[in-house]
Amino acid sequence: MPAAPLIIATRNAHKTAEIREMLGEAYSVKDANDFPDFPQVEETGTTFLENATLKAVAISRCVDGMVVSDDSGLEVDALAGAPGVWSSSYGGEEGNHAKNNAKLLASMADIPTAQRTARFVCVMVVAQHGQVLAHFRGTVDGTIVTAERGKDGFGYDPLFIPIGHQATFAELGAEIKNQLSHRSRALQAVMTWLQQHPAS
Repeated sequence: MPAAPLIIATRNAHKTAEIREMLGEAYSVKDANDFPDFPQVEETGTTFLENATLKAVAISRCVDGMVVSDDSGLEVDALAGAPGVWSSSYGGEEGNHAKNNAKLLASMADIPTAQRTARFVCVMVVAQHGQVLAHFRGTVDGTIVTAERGKDGFGYDPLFIPIGHQATFAELGAEIKNQLSHRSRALQAVMTWLQQHPAS
């Protein structure tokens, strides 16, 4: 059976690579980088669901197949949920992981270990022909360390230790991270839904 086509509404190659690895050979995954004419969708929402919906709806109007969008980020309890939906631009420059991590560490410099709790959140929206079909949320709780640790992963991975582990996502590596992460938990729900609702 040929792999089912699935379009991810992102230009973030790291996200696409993670999703492609988690989906395996059951799906032929493409993203917005494969479609130069796709619009740039401005993420004006104030929640992960709002931003994921904006992307899914806009991109699904441009293609016939199923589209999955992902909006995700880090919520730190001691920072009242920041950086949240602004995780990718927290340091002042969109997508600059080094600046984001540096600002997070500086913002938490005086916060004791017991209060460094946080969670990664991922919301995925499935859409087709401009209509939202379903949405799913995945989370993973953990703590923020005081200095970057590890070389794998991207974003805040060097700063986040998931509950039940002593290593950051960047130290654990992709195989373990993809079993634990917020994105994998949301994607598992998406995969179950897609199996029950094949593309029409």
